[in-house]
Amino acid sequence: MERSSSPLPPHVMLVSFPGQGHVNPLLRLGKLLASKGLLVTFVTTESWGKKMRTANKIQDRALKPIGKGYLRFDFFDDGLPEDDDASRTNLTVLRPQLELVGQQEIKNLVKRYKEVMKQPVTCLINNPFVSWVCDVAEDLQIPCAVLWVQSCACLASYYYYHHKLVDFPTETDPKIEVRIPCMPLLKHDEIPSFVHPFSPYSGLREVIIDQIKRLHKPFAVLIDTFYSLEKDIIDHMTNLSLPGVVRPLGPLYKMAKTLICDDIKGDMSETRDDCMEWLDSQPVSSVVYISFGTVAYVKQEQINEIAFGVLNAGVSFLWVIRQQELGINRERHVLPEELKGKGKVVEWCSQEKVLAHPSVVCFVTHCGWNSTMEALSSGVPTVCFPQWGDQVTDAVYMIDVLKTGVRLSRGETEERVVPREEVAERLREVTKGEKATELKKNALKWKEEAETAVARGGSSDRNLDEFVEKLGVKPVAKQNGSLNQNGRVQELLMQKS
Repeated sequence: MERSSSPLPPHVMLVSFPGQGHVNPLLRLGKLLASKGLLVTFVTTESWGKKMRTANKIQDRALKPIGKGYLRFDFFDDGLPEDDDASRTNLTVLRPQLELVGQQEIKNLVKRYKEVMKQPVTCLINNPFVSWVCDVAEDLQIPCAVLWVQSCACLASYYYYHHKLVDFPTETDPKIEVRIPCMPLLKHDEIPSFVHPFSPYSGLREVIIDQIKRLHKPFAVLIDTFYSLEKDIIDHMTNLSLPGVVRPLGPLYKMAKTLICDDIKGDMSETRDDCMEWLDSQPVSSVVYISFGTVAYVKQEQINEIAFGVLNAGVSFLWVIRQQELGINRERHVLPEELKGKGKVVEWCSQEKVLAHPSVVCFVTHCGWNSTMEALSSGVPTVCFPQWGDQVTDAVYMIDVLKTGVRLSRGETEERVVPREEVAERLREVTKGEKATELKKNALKWKEEAETAVARGGSSDRNLDEFVEKLGVKPVAKQNGSLNQNGRVQELLMQKS
């Protein structure tokens, strides 16, 4: 009799594109939703599932208690031969393949959970590279939401581009400036570069615009940002009367830090993180942290100039140098011999831990959104070295709007190697003197704003509670006996499984 008083929690299925920068934020969201009392099933391809099983202590479909709810993993076959890694790293091949196979696979999964396990999916959430999940939700008449993992400013840029609401560069007028309400004036090389007519990444433009075309389908657009950081453009996008409510929930990594589930991570690296002890041995505000993410590629010639710039600036460094195969015509980076003993080189590190360390004085970054959010919410000034995509727009915000960074490059379209003299000058600017003091002061302000947003009652915390309430769970204060209630729900779930 007692079991009937413990109804099954709402069941949310998260579907992720198989990639590090996609899995990480969506998994953080999944853990947060589970902590609020939801049953969360995280789904991606079997090929990525193998990596997750290796890096994490997970079992397929096994329920893991997190807070008041549960998280589990399920994987589907992408339909490619097991050894066809080339196709899995080629977006023009993988994207249509995933859409072709994935739509039916997700439908089958939803049907299985409803009919066999008696756990009907009540909401589908996707990240933008698998926008077809919105179509699956529509076909199955299930509510859906999307997690946008770039800035709200970039969301607005793509939205305005697709709907032709303002002028963008064209083949006949490639250097036009873009004027979007509530955003700074963007030069032709400061808009998200995928929408520029001469961009070599037109395939990525199509992928992102496919999600923009479907923005009328989700009932919520969740963004890994926080309200005070992008207040004006968030308000503007909300007032555009989009069917989906724009909800900033970030920084997601800070929100997820409150949860105790360290054995489930999105990072697939098996490399031991051995840099923290080294950082502990360094003086406060003495180490320049250098990392260009997992996708952006910098030519060896430029790596050399950055290296000698670091040497000339006389600063210590922690540099992430990837050693895995980097693809066609992409050499593994090698640092000059002259840098030996001047700092530390690692293949991988926990970036959020590094940026939070008192020894780190600044971050030389490609300005991807994950790195941007982590730098801002850690109070670390940046030397901005964007390459393409949203990176060039993120750099504008850090340098000109938020005033936490200095510019080292305008991006790939600049087609130049930044000389060591400029590198050294920018490093001195951000580490010593009045400018460095001002940048640090601004960075610490945004750190405080981020912490306020994720704190209980903060803007991101409230938005998460409101979203969860829409899914059928009313946020309640912790009560005595909640573990017993949790246990009854688990008993029911295990029976249904």
